[in-house]
Amino acid sequence: METTQLKLPRREKASLIWRFLRPVVGFFIAALVSACLSMVFHAMTPQIIKVTVDNILGQKAPDTTDWFTRLLPLDLLRQDLSRSLLWAALAVLAVALLRGVCSFGQRYYLGRGSEGFVKGIRDGLYGHIQHLSFAWHKAHSTGDMIQRCTSDVDVIRSFVCNQLVEVVRTVFLIILYLTIMFSMNVKLSLISLAFIPIVGLSSGVFYRRISKRFQAADEAEGDLTTCAQENLTGVRVVRAFGRERFELDRFNEKNQRFSMLWIQLGKLLSVYWASGTFLTCLQVMVIILAGTVETVRGEMTLGAFLAFVTYNESLAWPVRSLGRVLSDMSKAGVSLDRVGYILRAPEEEDRPEAVDASCAGDIVFDHVTFGYEGQEVLKDLSFTIPKGSTFAILGGTGSGKSTLVHLLDRLYDLGEGQGTITIGGRDIRTINRDCLRRQIGLVLQEPFLFSKTIQENIAATRPEAGEEAVRFAAGVACVDEAITEFPLGYDTVIGERGVTLSGGQKQRVAIARMLMQQAPVVIFDDSLSAVDAETDAKIRAALHENLHDATVILISHRVTTLMKADQILVLQDGRRVDLGTHAELISRPGIYRDIYDIQMSSDDRKQLEEEEAMTHGSH
Repeated sequence: METTQLKLPRREKASLIWRFLRPVVGFFIAALVSACLSMVFHAMTPQIIKVTVDNILGQKAPDTTDWFTRLLPLDLLRQDLSRSLLWAALAVLAVALLRGVCSFGQRYYLGRGSEGFVKGIRDGLYGHIQHLSFAWHKAHSTGDMIQRCTSDVDVIRSFVCNQLVEVVRTVFLIILYLTIMFSMNVKLSLISLAFIPIVGLSSGVFYRRISKRFQAADEAEGDLTTCAQENLTGVRVVRAFGRERFELDRFNEKNQRFSMLWIQLGKLLSVYWASGTFLTCLQVMVIILAGTVETVRGEMTLGAFLAFVTYNESLAWPVRSLGRVLSDMSKAGVSLDRVGYILRAPEEEDRPEAVDASCAGDIVFDHVTFGYEGQEVLKDLSFTIPKGSTFAILGGTGSGKSTLVHLLDRLYDLGEGQGTITIGGRDIRTINRDCLRRQIGLVLQEPFLFSKTIQENIAATRPEAGEEAVRFAAGVACVDEAITEFPLGYDTVIGERGVTLSGGQKQRVAIARMLMQQAPVVIFDDSLSAVDAETDAKIRAALHENLHDATVILISHRVTTLMKADQILVLQDGRRVDLGTHAELISRPGIYRDIYDIQMSSDDRKQLEEEEAMTHGSH
């Protein structure tokens, strides 16, 4: 199996982010501009306090080199102290209002941008997965792919839409505040600047350790969720075998481990926040002590000192958040690798000369040889299925029956030198996949039904069809009577994976869904195995009556299902060992006659006689 831990180069990671960021980059630019303006207005509040304390209350002469004081009519403000204080309060309120407007813009545009960004990733992933080959899907677990399309996408979103924006905002804030602080007092600014790398590095170290604990807790949560999902999905098996106590103990064990990991994580977070608070308080204390000395010496005014302390405190949290960004960057890198692995997987591609073509014609397998991972399954296989005939395939497990179906539907493609498969004389590799698959109706032994109503499931292949067509298809599949017995009839919602229905009912609903497709080629891959012999006979009779022009391919282990076919192919170890009608095959020694003799009990023979009598009577 191909590794799923691909590591992308940094340039490719950046290209991947830009691919989905580009359509909404305008929203992020607007969010960053709003964030920067919010910081500018936030920086104005301490300046208003400084001017109020020094130049209005303190009656200090204005500093003509200060850009902010030059904007204010200080001589006019000094004439009436109470009015000046009122204007100062209104100025603080106005600045706060403007900052609030900018904060709203930041959150609004960031929300629009982030939702557009993550929607683009999800759409891209889902659309890409729809076009990946059947072999790729078989090689990768569904749970892992879902994890990549949900949790990993959320990690990328959080980093790009929150952390990166926070980095730009924080860098701008540090530059802005340090510029203002250095213009106010160089000594105190150098002291404040010295604490920035200490706080940032300590945060980075802690978050690196915390991220590992988070990963362990996430994995434990995944185990817990899986345990609960398995129990709920397999509730009937749990009840049938009396495994309630075992399942409860298993859940308690995983829940205990999950709780302990979060307790340990809580302890580490407590140490981090306590140490971070200590460093922040130490920085503030040092600045206050040094600033007091500067103020007493007259090298700094009281208003400037108060403003400086405010700027210093405002730097504490953004600097601490940079450590979290460094830690989240590594987590986002891993998630980008996991998402990029899916997006780099090659999609199914048709040949340049491929066209839409009709599949109404003879189907010919010509010297077909095929295998998986170096092991041959089909070996030099040749046969012809005439148009409009019923063709049956019989063989043991691993003889290649389902592989034939997969090749015909182009779930796998034959390579060069592996033979050809043609329909109406045209190589199926020269027919567009979508066109080919629309014309081949397929019912599997274990059909998949959606968690929708029975009506929606049957009409899935032809949504525009009316209720009458749905009921007709259900009647041919001998499931209409069972459906009408439900309280809601065709509006009955099928549970997850069709759990509401029995195995036979699921197969018959799947047959009805296939009949709605009205395909010229229909395949039943052991899809009548879950119904009794009598229902099997009724379904085959109804199909024979309604599928007049279609080419029917039957795969089954039950001889009674195959014996009325126009031709029966017998496979063994991927090779053709016999081909003929039922009468021809039982007239000569071989695998078919051996199976016939084993399966044909007296009851089966009696049922066949009754079917033949009914057939002759109808004629």
